[in-house]
Amino acid sequence: MTRYLFLSIVFTVLFCSCKTTRQLAPENTSLNGKVFTSLFQQRAAEYRALCLQSYNIARLRADEFVAQSTKPKAIITDIDETILNNSPFAVHQAYSGKEYTQSDWYDWTSRSSADTMPGAANLLNYIHSKGINIFYITNRDEKERSGTLKNLQQFGLPDADSAHLLLKQSSSSKETRRLQVMKDYEVVLLMGDNLSDFSALFDRKTEEERKQNVDASVTEFGKKFIVFPNANYGDWEGALYKYNYKLTQQQKDSVMKSVLKIY
Repeated sequence: MTRYLFLSIVFTVLFCSCKTTRQLAPENTSLNGKVFTSLFQQRAAEYRALCLQSYNIARLRADEFVAQSTKPKAIITDIDETILNNSPFAVHQAYSGKEYTQSDWYDWTSRSSADTMPGAANLLNYIHSKGINIFYITNRDEKERSGTLKNLQQFGLPDADSAHLLLKQSSSSKETRRLQVMKDYEVVLLMGDNLSDFSALFDRKTEEERKQNVDASVTEFGKKFIVFPNANYGDWEGALYKYNYKLTQQQKDSVMKSVLKIY
């Protein structure tokens, strides 16, 4: 009887151990850069401070603009990594041994489960209380409209309706949509994590051109352009391999390693 009890205990322990192991990330996940940057985005107080710093500057600039003219005012904001935090998606892909895929992204956005970034709701509601409209310009697709609105609305974000949500149609450039808003409103602020969220100057430019155009726009950053940190993805990465997204991850890694400085 004692022998059977012992075997039963061993079997149970082994079964539970195997079950637990299957729920953990693959051993090589720790080497995935997306996991490391997602960890920073989810857990670092410094990341939280950077977000709050950006929102504080946006609040100050909005206050300055309120009294400057009688024309209707608006801000334009990106959504992903500017208002909503999608790092759980990056971690999910890494744990699944996958790169980004459009179908997986659609599955994620349909869940409407992204959290807001620290301070986002407070800022947008404050700006809206000053009579400033909020326009969300994002490169999410039309099929993501319902899930996106649901995600924004669950946090009580202002102007979270179809009239203020401008999704990608035929082009990933946001310039046409920005100009559409600017026809009827004085845009006092633009917020985003990618330089193309601010100006066509940054649309699919080379790494060197992006740097030059940043220097040429130096007076706008912190004044009209509010930039949020995003080490997970963006044109900063695409520019390194000339926006050739058909490269394998190994090929992308090779390009990235080739441009890193070391001593």
